Amino acid sequence: MLRLFCLLVLALPMALVADEPKTKGKTIELFNGKDLTGWGYPKGAQFDGKTEADDKRYTAKDGMIVVNAGKGIKQLWTTASFPGDFELTLEFRAAKNADSGLFIRGPQLQVRDYLVAGPYKMLKKYKPQDWNEIVVVVKDNVAHCTCNGEVLEAALKVPATGGIGLEADRDQMEYRNIKLTPLK
Repeated sequence: MLRLFCLLVLALPMALVADEPKTKGKTIELFNGKDLTGWGYPKGAQFDGKTEADDKRYTAKDGMIVVNAGKGIKQLWTTASFPGDFELTLEFRAAKNADSGLFIRGPQLQVRDYLVAGPYKMLKKYKPQDWNEIVVVVKDNVAHCTCNGEVLEAALKVPATGGIGLEADRDQMEYRNIKLTPLK
């Protein structure tokens, strides 16, 4: 009897594990919070192990990628490409009148001090000069993009594969918690 009891006790955890929901994909941290590993300029410098881009336009510090003001527009991209469906989440904080962008396999989603400059000036949940969350869900090469739950783009067409990019345009932007989860 004791032997049967032991077998049942040992088998119970295995039965519970079998019934657990399967995760759709393992979350990929696109930014490690310490340096610019996995990021670089298109057809240019890679910044693995560095805390600052060669031209100082992008800096990794205090768990953030800081986009520094500078002359002209500059883009920082992941060195990896991401095919298939996925959910991308990140938090951003824009200085007053800051202008940046989030590239999803190529097409750009405007990320900025939304209430100052369009096209998303009517957002009600945007918090000026505070942390805001962007969620991008890509399914069948169409991205649904929200800021704090409000729709920015309902159906942004994107290529079948490509990287994720950030733009340095005007004033300081900060990004953190940049994560991508494949949806399989």
